[in-house]
Amino acid sequence: MPARYETFEEEFGRLIKPDAELRKLATGFEWAEGPCWFSEGQHVVWSDIPNDRMLKWSAQDGMTVFRQPCNYTNGHTRDREGRLVSCEHGGRRVSRTEPDGRVITVVDNYKGKRLNSPNDVVVKSDDTIWFTDPPYGILSNREGHQAESELGKDYVFRFDPRSGELRIVADDFDKPNGIAFSPDEKVLYVADTGRSHRPDGPHHIRAFDVGRDGKLSNSRVFADVEPGIADGFRTDIQGNVWTSAGDGIHVYSAAGVKLGKIHVPERAVSNCTFGGPNRTTLFITATTSLYSIEVSARGAQMP
Repeated sequence: MPARYETFEEEFGRLIKPDAELRKLATGFEWAEGPCWFSEGQHVVWSDIPNDRMLKWSAQDGMTVFRQPCNYTNGHTRDREGRLVSCEHGGRRVSRTEPDGRVITVVDNYKGKRLNSPNDVVVKSDDTIWFTDPPYGILSNREGHQAESELGKDYVFRFDPRSGELRIVADDFDKPNGIAFSPDEKVLYVADTGRSHRPDGPHHIRAFDVGRDGKLSNSRVFADVEPGIADGFRTDIQGNVWTSAGDGIHVYSAAGVKLGKIHVPERAVSNCTFGGPNRTTLFITATTSLYSIEVSARGAQMP
């Protein structure tokens, strides 16, 4: 189907292809989330959380099952060695898939207390793993296993695999969710999706300056997302933020100016990632389906 756009700033026209097609690649999911691109296999992997499965799509093979059951995985990324790093609601952990297919625990507790249900994750160039830990996977049995929080709060964490240290880097979120770095890793973006459980809850992306010691400072609201929430997002090489929202993908400049939006015909968009041979294909997970669209921007994420 031809893509539908809304343009708010001239710059948006240089980031998109006006005649691009929004392609529905696969459908039939209950809540699609966490797309992650593998350049060496030219395929994308994502989660269908309530159905406790991970799917895989490539142009050659179409959609196949990647893993089922999968401990109700949500967000995914890759580390600097190319290994899949996943947030598990059911396992209440961050896990890693080894080259031989084994799934091992990266971290599952903070000072002996179980994590809530890790949601989204990103790996920095120093190999540290940054992730959000809201309670979505323990609120009911739909996306995990209902349980009481042992932490009593929702944090943003930084894990150092060399030292084994798990550190709280932000403790003042309602429901921390999507997470991504700017291309130079000097800014960390974290969504607060408190609106998902109460109408007056936060629905914004916050930005932080990242110190050399991994500490965050200068917290500020980067963008209020309307309609919906910023469930997941990624940045391009120019520093623009491409985020999910209630009606599609919204694109913000590094200064927080809304440049435009790509409409997606679903109840809500959950996440996106850049892929394809040149990282100019935007893969979008949106409630029941996986979509793609060719854009003029290039994704910043590595590998």
